Amino acid sequence: HGSHRAFLINYREESIVERVKEITGGKKVRVVYDSVGKDTWEASLDCLQRRGLMVSFGNASGPVTGVNLGILNQKGSLYATRPSLQGYITTREELTEASNELFSLIASGVIKVDVAENQRYALKDARRAHEVLESRATQGSSLLIP
Repeated sequence: HGSHRAFLINYREESIVERVKEITGGKKVRVVYDSVGKDTWEASLDCLQRRGLMVSFGNASGPVTGVNLGILNQKGSLYATRPSLQGYITTREELTEASNELFSLIASGVIKVDVAENQRYALKDARRAHEVLESRATQGSSLLIP
């Protein structure tokens, strides 16, 4: 089934398609998780293998609009989804249960959280963390530490 590793690609500094080819030895990938939106939509689709899945979960550069569904066919019968937490978690009870499960998996080491040192903020610096996020100066996750 191949690797289950994730890679962060800075689309402003390098070609998404070329970087994926470099990482995979010239192969396309089964899934792309795209948090950027309109600026990376086409390139992300170009990285997918036949019947691959495009997961668009953010609009950092603006929403993807005017999607021609025929493109998904032309590029190999691709699938696309735009999930949101509200589609999966609809009650406070579900949120609490899912959160407890997630934090338990993190605490036990099953899920590894890799956050750059310069993106870890004390809770008292939450305002600064939000300013940095809003300025789009982050890559990957940021962390508030109580």
